[in-house]
Formats: sequence, C-alpha cells, structure tokens
Amino acid sequence: MTLYLDLSVLQSVPAANLNRDDLGSPKQVRYGSTPRIRVSSQSWKRAIRHGVEEDLGEKAARSRLVPAQVSKALAGDPHNWPAELAEFAGLQVAASAGKKGISTEKEGHTSVLLFVPEAAITELAAVCAEHREALEQNLGKKSPGKALPPERIEEILKRRTASISLLGRMLAELPGANVDGAAQVAHAFTTHAAEPQRDYFTAVDDWLGQADTGSAHLDTAEFSAGVFYRYATVNVADLVNNLDGDTAAARTVLASFAEHFLYSLPQAKRTSSAPHTLPDLAYLAVRERRPLSLAAAFETPVTARNGGYSRPSRTALAQYADNINRLTGNQGRRFHGHTVIDPDEQLAGLGDSHTSYDTLVKGAVNAALPTPSGETA
Repeated sequence: MTLYLDLSVLQSVPAANLNRDDLGSPKQVRYGSTPRIRVSSQSWKRAIRHGVEEDLGEKAARSRLVPAQVSKALAGDPHNWPAELAEFAGLQVAASAGKKGISTEKEGHTSVLLFVPEAAITELAAVCAEHREALEQNLGKKSPGKALPPERIEEILKRRTASISLLGRMLAELPGANVDGAAQVAHAFTTHAAEPQRDYFTAVDDWLGQADTGSAHLDTAEFSAGVFYRYATVNVADLVNNLDGDTAAARTVLASFAEHFLYSLPQAKRTSSAPHTLPDLAYLAVRERRPLSLAAAFETPVTARNGGYSRPSRTALAQYADNINRLTGNQGRRFHGHTVIDPDEQLAGLGDSHTSYDTLVKGAVNAALPTPSGETA
C-alpha cells in the first residue's frame, strides 16, 4: 500500500521579500476572494534541495552550462587541453547525447536545462580524455557528427542523486532520463489578508563634504510580512523505487527532506531583511491511499486576535484538521503528531504533542518506513 508523508507548518515571517515577481514585488495570490502573499514552491524547493544535498554529500546542479563546465575541466589541471579542443569537446558532450543530441545555443549553452550530479562533469571530462584522438580528428569539421560514445554520455547524464529522486527531472531529449519526483511542494501563502508594502530608501555617500547635501542613491522597494501556511508531501513508495529499493537510504533521505522543509528559508533579499524565523507549529502525518493538504483551513482568512495572526492560525488549522478527522473517521492514517511553540497550547486535532522537531520527524519516518526487525532507528 502506498504511504505518504504529509508536512504542514505555520511560520511567521517579518518584513521580507522571499520571492519576487517580474516587477520585483512579493508574489501574490487571491484565495477566498482575499489577497495573500505567496512564495512559490520552486523558491522553497531550491532551499530544501541544497540542504538535503549538503546533508548527504552528493550535490546536483540544474544548469545549461554542462558543455562549458566540461570545457573548463579539460582546459585546467590535470588535462591542460588547448582551449579550442576543450571547447569542442564540451559541445560534443551535448551533441553525442541521445539519438539526435542535445542542441546548443550561443556560447555553448544547452537549449534545455539539465539536472545532473555535480560529479558528472568530472566523469564526462574523463570520457573526453579517453576519446581525445577522435575529438582531435573531428575538430574543425563542418559536420563533426558524434565523436564520443552516446551510450557512455547518456549513462552519465541520466544518473540520479537523492535530490533528483526527491524532486524529479524532465529531459525529453534522453529516453529514460525523466524521473517522477517523490516529493510535491505547495506554494506557501499567508493565512490572512496581506498585500505588499512599499519601502522608500536612500544610500548616503560616505565621502560627501560637510557642506554637501542629498543622497548618492534613492529608490523604492517592496516587502511583505505575514503568517504562512506551507505544505509538502512525499510518496514513500516512489522514493524507495527511485532509490532502487534501498529502504535504509530512503529513511535517510526522507528524514533529511522533512528536516530541511522545517528549517529552510528562501534566500532572496536576506542581507536587507534577515527574516530568519522558524515554524511555530509543525504537523506531520503518514497517510495511506492519498496525501491531504490542510490549506483549505485558511480559505476564510484568519483575523488578528490580540494583535497577531499566529495563534489564531494555529487554532484554525487544528479545528480544520479535527473536522477532517471526523469526516474521514480517522481512517488511513498511520501516524500524526505536532510540535508547537507554546507547549501548553492544546491542539487536539493534530495528534500527539512532541517536544521538538527532531522527535516529531523521527516518529513520522519510523511510521512511514519502519526499520527491519532487530535494527535500531
């Protein structure tokens, strides 16, 4: 039976611009006929991905610069190839991939965004070194064809890391390279009505004379603040499958994803806002059959009580979860629990109370992927 790990959090974020639109304003969405501030899933997923990769020591890169990176590796130590040959080899990596190759554009950028392990660059450079003679023979030809073995190039470009297994990869140019990601991450949005606010700012020239007046620079920027509902889910069976059936690795990856979902924060405008908060409520559930977001708890926007939105947001989430539990008869749920900033706060709809993120994550992972008999978690 397919299991899903659902993660819901409420997080208060002060003045910040975590995710900008094309005009530099905080992204927005209307929900319940009310304007809200939104942070795109792509923005938060990137922060989560980097954390997971740091934990596991296997980094991946989304880039159009694979040919350029291979050329750079060949031009430097220990290969020290001539620049022209190194550049041609990088282009041949793209041209030799798949039946038709991956097309390149100006400056050797691939026409599509690739998602590959960082170690792939070293491996691709090694393949080029093995076939240097063929590359030299084809250098300068009008139609050089494929000077590198396509099956070797494909095998390297199709390789997966934990983050690729989690978040997926789309690459139509290489059959079999697509990966259906095990994790789904929702756009975060404020639980209450919120709109961007404008900030007029100036920069002073430190070397102006005492008699000089005015600013060296002045402009306006936009920021927002609010309590965000964030949600993600992981298809546990898909994760295990993407990791070639390695349940122990899946436990590690699942725990890392859950931890970084709780701790991560998009890095946009951080030097001018430093909005480094943590969720004041985290709720994790392991469900059978299908995942369940609690976003609808905030279709009716929360109103402030005692000057703030955090506590009423937590109350609204717990009440909605309690009603969902009643509708479903608590069926198909193997685990649910929460941790909250106020240990005395009673949130009956959110399962057992845990003292920390750590114990909550461990409980959820053990329910989603129990350790084999005789082993310790």
